Formats: sequence, structure tokens, C-alpha cells
Amino acid sequence: MKNSKYNEDLRAKSVNELSEELVAAKKELFNLRFQNATNQLDNTARIKDVRRNIARIQTCLTEKSRA
Repeated sequence: MKNSKYNEDLRAKSVNELSEELVAAKKELFNLRFQNATNQLDNTARIKDVRRNIARIQTCLTEKSRA
């Protein structure tokens, strides 16, 4: 349910907005990895969620570029 809503939101965005969101997600992933390496991260499942969100964003960008 939550993922389908997120996917709909992504498909409604423009290529520029998706690119900005991709950069933000990659920065968040970097910060999460850094926190995990220094044992400051409480919710390690967040890394998996962010990686999947990055993949979703990249998929939407690919769909828009092919259209």
C-alpha cells in the first residue's frame, strides 16, 4: 500500500524533481552508512528502505527517458 502510493508520487514528478530526489536519497544513504560504521545507527533496516527507494527513482527516470 505504502509503496504503491510512493510509486504514484514518483511517476507524477518531472525528470528534474526525480533527479533532485535521487541526489537527496543518495546523500541519506551515505549518512546512514557512515552512522552504521560508527555504531550510531539504531534502525539498520532504514538502509534497505533507502536503497530500494533509490532503485524506484532510477526506474522512473529510465521509464521517462524511454518514453
